[in-house]
Amino acid sequence: MRFGLFYELQLPRPWRPDSELRIVHDTLTQIELADRLGFDYAWAVEHHFLEEYSHCSAPEVLLGAASQRTERIRLGHGIMVLPPGINAPARVAERIGMLDLLCNGRAEFGTGESSTEVELGAFGIEMSAKRAQWRESIDAVTRMFVEEPFAGYDGTYVQMPPRNIVPKPLQKPHPPMWTACSKRESLTHAARHGLGALTFSFVAPDEAEKWIGDYYATIESEECVPAGYSVNPQVAMTLYLMCHEDEATARERGLADHRFFARSLAYYWGLGSHVPGKSDLARDLGLDTPRDQVDKEFPAVLEGAYSGIGTPEQIRRTLREYEAAGVDQILLVAQSGRIKHEHICSSMELFAREVMPEFAERHESAELAKAKRLAPAIEAALARRTAALEVDPEYRVPRTAMPTALPRSAVQKG
Repeated sequence: MRFGLFYELQLPRPWRPDSELRIVHDTLTQIELADRLGFDYAWAVEHHFLEEYSHCSAPEVLLGAASQRTERIRLGHGIMVLPPGINAPARVAERIGMLDLLCNGRAEFGTGESSTEVELGAFGIEMSAKRAQWRESIDAVTRMFVEEPFAGYDGTYVQMPPRNIVPKPLQKPHPPMWTACSKRESLTHAARHGLGALTFSFVAPDEAEKWIGDYYATIESEECVPAGYSVNPQVAMTLYLMCHEDEATARERGLADHRFFARSLAYYWGLGSHVPGKSDLARDLGLDTPRDQVDKEFPAVLEGAYSGIGTPEQIRRTLREYEAAGVDQILLVAQSGRIKHEHICSSMELFAREVMPEFAERHESAELAKAKRLAPAIEAALARRTAALEVDPEYRVPRTAMPTALPRSAVQKG
């Protein structure tokens, strides 16, 4: 398996004047450390208006900064929201192209629809239309990556005349593509489109094995018609992380804050009634319980989402189960609630030293075997994908009158 760090930029109240400044720069420091330690991916979400739960509304800026402080770690949108009322397709293609150039071909392109009324309602997007908007947008964006020039689009939600979208990504035909998944059916949806599955729900190994079986069966079926011009057969699953040589210390440093992550997630995804600028999630969700009391509310043996909290040996045992289930990558939530920056860094260092090596040793051979097995299915799937289009050779951008703001003398001098 590979290992990625997954960032929401959580910031529970009370806030200080420098709270957002610190979380942004601490995150960049952690990604730089992860690069040195050998972590494989750093993923940044895109969320809007989700106070306390996520202050990562411009991941393209964060990842661009990280690209200049790292050398090998892959930098991923987990995910970029594609309804065109939030991100116009041409702007998506341009930003992904630029990020891929900045990081020398280390970009990963995860997409999704968004799921909260707090976000979608603010941009005037109806829940019933978001899937159709995602389909049109991802089709347009992937064509923008490969068509030179882009032949234009005339859909229900996306309309654009022919233009050449620049810059193009360094990776050809485009960076590996993923989509957000929250339930078993979401993985088959990802597989039908040839996309990697970023599974943001917390699934135990036995259930993960069933989901993954569905995913790869679909990749190998005639249902798979790639959204892009390559297939990315990968499944990622999510765990909370707090690694320490002493189990009690790991629990004390991680449980209360990861519980904040879980309950604030549920709050914004339907259980809460948010008051912009006023809600206090710790207060409203009853999360101001002392840490020692929180520990007593959890079982002695941590399972599922919380099984990445403990000693290196405890975490290794759990990860072997996910590996046996067929998981390709574990998304590690290291930054939740109010976990201290220094505790996140020491946890990462111990995890990288004591946990990651054995899984890295087995990963390459497993990936080669999988690639060989899937090669015929991927070739067949790509043959079902509509080819890139060409622009009518007679097309010209319509001429317009000279802008009144531009002096004719400037044109004459040019």
